Amino acid sequence: MVSPRHPRRGEVEEILRNAELRDELEPYYDESISRVEVQHLPLAVENEYLASMLAWETAPVLPIYKWFEPEMRPPRPDMLKDDDLHEILWDVIRRLYEKRIVLDFGDHLSDRELYTLIYRDILPSREKKIDCGTNYLHWDCAGASGDPEVWLRYYASEEERQAWAEAYRQPLPPTGVPPHPRQMPQDPL
Repeated sequence: MVSPRHPRRGEVEEILRNAELRDELEPYYDESISRVEVQHLPLAVENEYLASMLAWETAPVLPIYKWFEPEMRPPRPDMLKDDDLHEILWDVIRRLYEKRIVLDFGDHLSDRELYTLIYRDILPSREKKIDCGTNYLHWDCAGASGDPEVWLRYYASEEERQAWAEAYRQPLPPTGVPPHPRQMPQDPL
């Protein structure tokens, strides 16, 4: 005779949380949710996944400058002297990182070019503001122009360069070392 299994400590809470998350996600249910086979996950992992989906679905879409209190409104790039630019740029980079915004592939840009990119493209960009503490928004500073040459020249591995050349059947630019190396804050994962 098989003895009944008693719920482990916390298992009942996990089951109740799962039901709550599924109820809250019901209005957003579509094929993207049904494609993930969460029934093969441990309940705690499934709940974490469902909570992240709910955070995504309910997150407000705001310009990044509005993610800050007060709003982040740094000086216009053309108003800054070179002597002041470096310090203000790093203050903005640190503040972006506090909101889990990571700037990737920016070592090819001068301080003024990077600051201008942040001011012109990143801060006004409308993005989902998700406050779950583990996610990072990665901004590809090399892809801002839509031209893959910068990434291929400075950041792509040899394998990535060769795969790109085969896929697009175009010549590769020569490799190079980015002219403005920085120790930028990174996603800890």
